[in-house]
Amino acid sequence: MDTEEARRQLRHLTDRAEITDLLNRYLHSLDHDVLDEEWARAFHTEDVTAEMPVGTVHGRDAVLDRVRKGMALFDRTAHFGTNNVIEVDGDRATARGAQLSTHVLAGSTDDVFVSAGHAEAELVRTADGWRISATALRIVWTQGTPPRLPEEFAPAATV
Repeated sequence: MDTEEARRQLRHLTDRAEITDLLNRYLHSLDHDVLDEEWARAFHTEDVTAEMPVGTVHGRDAVLDRVRKGMALFDRTAHFGTNNVIEVDGDRATARGAQLSTHVLAGSTDDVFVSAGHAEAELVRTADGWRISATALRIVWTQGTPPRLPEEFAPAATV
């Protein structure tokens, strides 16, 4: 293997590790972090599109607003992502994986809502590192008591 090929492979592995870290930190942040503008900039491009179980939104500010409102439906959550298949093509990448989310409904001690689905993301390399430019979470099954959605949330379709 020549030096150029070694550099190319190292870059590919580094990109995959950075994307994996970004996706893991994102799910962890939903359970532990303050959801503010700094949070939104750390994960999303300004023109991000996000297809969520509570509707599709466009733009980083809209994603922040929707995630805040969605997470306010729960007192406690645990989000798990796994089996990511990451494909890198220069400064763009895609990731596909599974997501399992457990939620304790706000104001409840024992109403639990669990959802599982397929998560997809398109990512771009920015001056600040990899960021999500498009994302979709398609729920394939649920169990338990679903939250009461505010009127501004569009109902999500189940795949």
